[in-house]
Amino acid sequence: MSGMDSRDYTQYRPLMFSIAYRMTGSVGDAEDIVQEAFLRAEAAKRDTRDGKAYLATITTRVAIDHLRSARVRRESYVGTWLPEPLVADDTSGPAERAEMSDSLSMAFLVLLESLSPAERAVFLLREVFGYAYEDIAVATGKSQAACRQLFARARRAIDEGRPRFGTSRADAEELTGIFLDVANGGDMAALIGRIAPDVTFYGDSGGKGEATFIAPVSGRDNVMRIVAAQIERTIALGASLRAAIVNAQPGILAYDAEGGLIAVLTFDVLDGQVQAIRAVANPDKLRHLGPISRTWHLRTADEAAGG
Repeated sequence: MSGMDSRDYTQYRPLMFSIAYRMTGSVGDAEDIVQEAFLRAEAAKRDTRDGKAYLATITTRVAIDHLRSARVRRESYVGTWLPEPLVADDTSGPAERAEMSDSLSMAFLVLLESLSPAERAVFLLREVFGYAYEDIAVATGKSQAACRQLFARARRAIDEGRPRFGTSRADAEELTGIFLDVANGGDMAALIGRIAPDVTFYGDSGGKGEATFIAPVSGRDNVMRIVAAQIERTIALGASLRAAIVNAQPGILAYDAEGGLIAVLTFDVLDGQVQAIRAVANPDKLRHLGPISRTWHLRTADEAAGG
């Protein structure tokens, strides 16, 4: 094989995006990393018989560099940080190009944030993508011994914080159906019965919404007050909800009366009860999913500036 061409880009783009998205939790950043990685590979014009391994290596290195440069920006983020959502039925978008699995759940991606860029890369390449340490060493520019140490350290951190959840497709449909029914005037008691006593709500508006949750909210009563208030507002303003699979978990998309996207919610479910609700309402994290609401509680950057 002599250099890279468009066929390589088409064939290996899903893998490259899968690595970059899990590394960054950002659809936009992942797309940029994939583009940059392929441009670097193309410019190198090196002969390689394994384009897949080579492109995975370049993608990993670009992603590590990106995370190091983005650390200050992430530390200054207003409120709770959540990944940009991937919606499974968004067939024209990046979700279709990333394999759906538990390693895409928001809970898992948030947990990866506790790892250093190198730890994150080694852990993902080994645990999620099944690479040998020899290949991981090449991808990260570290020795195999160092990679084994990084993986062991990352594995301990992940195992200590990894939440337990799991739900069948039928249970997911039932759960989201209850949310949709309540939004249409159904019995709130049916929803309360599916919420765990120690449930936690995580809201990410990036400081660009009327309600910015600086910290998670825990406890069924506290969380239900948030949910009830949002459902009440949904009904009053003629908004609508649609069930979806978001980051491999049951979820809901909320739209305003004009079809603009308001927020994306996902649910961590265990034993039929919701253990956590994660709501992404930062408009900057939703633009890849379509038009954004300009009439709800969100305000876009130009509106905030008086545009």
